[in-house]
Amino acid sequence: MQQRFNYAKLSQGGYQAMIGLEKYLAQCSLEEGLLHLVKLRVSQINGCAYCLDKHWKDLRSIGEEEQRLYSLDAWRECPYYTDRERAALAWAEAVTLITQGHASDAAYAEVSAHLNEKEISDLTLAIATINAWNRLAIPGRTVPGTYQPAQKHELVTR
Repeated sequence: MQQRFNYAKLSQGGYQAMIGLEKYLAQCSLEEGLLHLVKLRVSQINGCAYCLDKHWKDLRSIGEEEQRLYSLDAWRECPYYTDRERAALAWAEAVTLITQGHASDAAYAEVSAHLNEKEISDLTLAIATINAWNRLAIPGRTVPGTYQPAQKHELVTR
């Protein structure tokens, strides 16, 4: 596969706006692992190869277990996820597949049993953002495999 075009070079203002959303999400009320898990699941639904590669690597870099990653598309049938994660994944699917139920009251009730309003708001922004990234990467043919997660700097105590 060959990349068709590069948003960062050709549409810098729009690309930077998307980066602004990511900066907000990095400091929001949700755990980093939960955000990446949701982003990975949404990318599975949308079939975005670049984002699958990216979020798998991000999750592995923060110590996520392989079993939870390769079972993610069957999360409802696996015991590896917390109730909070299950609620977030169900909400991610409801928002991503918005034409199938329009984020129903039942889906909202499920997520609101495990996340507060601020967390649901942040989660919904994260879901919208990864859906947008998927919808940019797929038609732009962003090539998977080159992404490397940022190195975590260890705190040095003296």
